Amino acid sequence: MKPFAELLERLTFTPARNGRVALLAGWFATRHDPDRGLGLAAITGELDFPAAKPALIRDLAASRTDPTLFALSYDYVGDLAETVALMWPGLPRGEAPALSAVVATLRTTPKARLPAIVAGWLDSLDASARLALLKLITGGLRVGVSARLAKLALAAWSGRPVEAIEEVWHGLSPPYTALFAWLEGRGEKPDPGGLPTFRPLMLANPLEQADLAALRAEDFRAEWKWDGIRVQLVAGPGGRKLFSRGAEDISGAFPDIVGAMQFHAVLDGELLVLRDGPDGPSVAPFSDLQQRLNRKQVGNKVLHEYPAHVRLYDMLFEGAEDLRALGFDARRARLEAWWRRTRPPRTDLSALVAFADVAALGELRAGAREAGIEGLMLKRADSPYLQGRPKGHWWKWKRAALSIDAVLMYAERGHGRRSSFYSDYTFGLWRDEELVPVGKAYSGFTDDELRMLDRFVREHTTERFGPVRRVEPRLVLEVAFDAAQRSGRHRSGVALRFPRIARIRTDKPAEEADRLETLLRLIPD
Repeated sequence: MKPFAELLERLTFTPARNGRVALLAGWFATRHDPDRGLGLAAITGELDFPAAKPALIRDLAASRTDPTLFALSYDYVGDLAETVALMWPGLPRGEAPALSAVVATLRTTPKARLPAIVAGWLDSLDASARLALLKLITGGLRVGVSARLAKLALAAWSGRPVEAIEEVWHGLSPPYTALFAWLEGRGEKPDPGGLPTFRPLMLANPLEQADLAALRAEDFRAEWKWDGIRVQLVAGPGGRKLFSRGAEDISGAFPDIVGAMQFHAVLDGELLVLRDGPDGPSVAPFSDLQQRLNRKQVGNKVLHEYPAHVRLYDMLFEGAEDLRALGFDARRARLEAWWRRTRPPRTDLSALVAFADVAALGELRAGAREAGIEGLMLKRADSPYLQGRPKGHWWKWKRAALSIDAVLMYAERGHGRRSSFYSDYTFGLWRDEELVPVGKAYSGFTDDELRMLDRFVREHTTERFGPVRRVEPRLVLEVAFDAAQRSGRHRSGVALRFPRIARIRTDKPAEEADRLETLLRLIPD
């Protein structure tokens, strides 16, 4: 456990992506099977121990520590695993277990026997390794490593293209011994056996003023940027899968989409909730799509109330033929011809938007908010489908952000590196003489501003509700957001899209913050 604990600690305190890639590459190079594969699986969230739950840790802490001191410490630290790791009594004694032994024991030991075993492990470890063990058990490994970043680290270490790793990834399972054998040249490339595999998506760069000035309108095609999530549909003889842009398999949450994928192709599109209306189908607010996200499965009620739909952008494969080297116009022609022949249910084509020049594009973008659209996508007509975010091929030109001046009402502790800070902020607007919450933000501020906000929360708390504190209504925050929409789930009747803190308005009295009517006027009819 100690080498794994050191890796987690160094990842936690390494903010740069390249630094985390280097740390993971070092782990793959210096550790042996199966520990290196199990460490990879733990970091990317691929390990689960049904018999080991946070309640087990709480019970152990109650048996070994003073309850009052533990409660005070937990309130200050804000993280169960970190609190127990720091407070566990006694110095390390005995032999520390290997990561592979811990994983095997957690998978196979009956629930009734686990507390004594976990207590023995904690007795044998120092505080850093205890924290790694407890994070492993509770599934709370928040160290800034996504599956995509892990694949980039595997590619950097082995010299293999990340695309080749992507091709086999979804046919693998921990501890990935066949993968490491191939990457080290000791075995054949794993065969996914025809299973649907994710292909890296092509992404767009934000369009800045200098880029706009240099843009030749005749070289580009325009599409609306829809307010959903980017997905990849992969279907063929080996099966059907729906992947998010981060290569996460989200098929279980969208059986209606997967069931409609009776074709052999790899398609790129936007996942939306689409509803029939008097003027034809219309895209529902993003908050409706959120009712379907982050679920392993959905019931019939949710399927009926939030009907999913994919608006198709691009075609990567038609059958076994790879189209990615073709230009955008050629791929678009193939997609249109294929869709006219196939017409899969729950799909349509994202329309191309006609424009004469850059000025006309600006007028289109200016009307995007009123139409409930995020903005425009601009794609070079001759652009191949390239992995990542190559400069100059695709641009995204989002509508300008909106903003309100709101009052800080509640604060909650963050996670990972922010677990000791109150970093999640609920803010509200005035309705008559009452503040009503309209959203929550946990980004947009610097580290210095975080410390200032945390200090304000601690010094101006009026009530506590578990991990949440109500604060005096004194501090005004300028909150930027992409859109507002009506919502029956919030007391204010409003929900915000992508709220973030743009500025801390220490210069503005709370009574001069915006009123709810101001926000309501920003919602399109």
